[in-house]
This record gives sequence, C-alpha cells and structure tokens, in this order.
Amino acid sequence: MRFSNRSEAGRQLAIALEHYRELNVVVLALARGGVPVGAEVANALDAPLEVLLVRKIGVPWQPEVAMGAVVDGARPIVVRDEAVAGLAGISEAAFETLCQRELVEIDRRRRRYFFGCVPLSIAGRIVIVVDDGIATGSSMRAAVHGIRQRQPLKIVVAVPVASPQAISNLQAEVDEVVCLYMPPAMGAVGYYYDEFAQVSDNDVVRLLGAFQK
Repeated sequence: MRFSNRSEAGRQLAIALEHYRELNVVVLALARGGVPVGAEVANALDAPLEVLLVRKIGVPWQPEVAMGAVVDGARPIVVRDEAVAGLAGISEAAFETLCQRELVEIDRRRRRYFFGCVPLSIAGRIVIVVDDGIATGSSMRAAVHGIRQRQPLKIVVAVPVASPQAISNLQAEVDEVVCLYMPPAMGAVGYYYDEFAQVSDNDVVRLLGAFQK
C-alpha cells in the first residue's frame, strides 16, 4: 500500500476517523511531516488543528535511527530508548547534550508557528494525534506523554502507516490507535509515499493559518 502524498493519506485517514465528527475533538499534528496529514483530518472532522512540537533524538552518526525524543511543554518530556542508546554506546551526558540541541530547535519552531498565541486547551477533549507515519515510535511516545499531562478526555493516535511493533507498544499507552497500513517489515516512512518532500516552516505556517479564527 502506498499513498500519493501526505494530503491524500490524510484524506484516507479522515475516513477512518469519521465517527469522531461532531464530537469535542482537537487534532494535534506532529511537526513538520504530520501537519499536512493532520490538516486534512481536521478539515474533514471540522475540528481545530494545532501543531505539536516533537524532535527525534538520533544516533549522532546515524541520525535517522531514533534513540529518543523530546516534546515541547512547560516541562519538556524526554523519552529515551535505552536499548538503542545502549547499543550505540551513548552516555547519559552525550544524550543530554543532543537533547538540549533539539530543545533549541523546538523553541525556534514554537516562536515561528504559534504566532504568539497560547496553545489550545485540550483538557476534557478528545485528542487525535496525527503523524505521517511511525517507524520506531519514540517521537509519538514522547508526544503522548506530553499530551497526557494536559488532561485530555481521550487520546487517539492516527497515522497512515506504522510498524506493527510501534502500534503494539502504543496500544498500551493510548485509548485508541488508528493505522491504515502496517507492513510486516517497516522501512523508512517515505517509502510508502510516492511524493515525500520535506515539509517546510512556510508550509506549516500556511496550513495552520487556514485554521486561525
């Protein structure tokens, strides 16, 4: 199964989430790749859209391999994959240095994306967390931990494609997981898209701007 691009994947995902239409829903999209997907979901469900700032912490010499992630918040949440970090021989001090670097980027994106506005209140609401795909799950797990501190009624993770192991791990942490395709041998997320260009800051601002009232 392949998707033509993130927008098309978002439209397909929205169909699977149709039962949430007309409920008290907010869509949180992981920046940056999840935003085009989340925009389609939010539009179809007539729900507000907000960006969720999460940064993968990659192995220094192989940055696409996640050994953790950090999510923005009053107190940033850090998720560390001990198995990956251990195999890579990354000390706690080295991990912390990499984490601080990603926090600097999160701060830059916060100032760029939020237009000086206060984040939406999600307390007591159904939160649908969207990304363009999940490989290891570190970023999504960090996102979920951060969201739970904001006291939502329910957390739903929704993605077009993900590894079966990542979905299995997430099912124990959230109320519902909606995934359109779980390939037995998950490779890079981009493999499942015909067009998978990098999403720019300008793209994110444009998509979020369409939901500003």
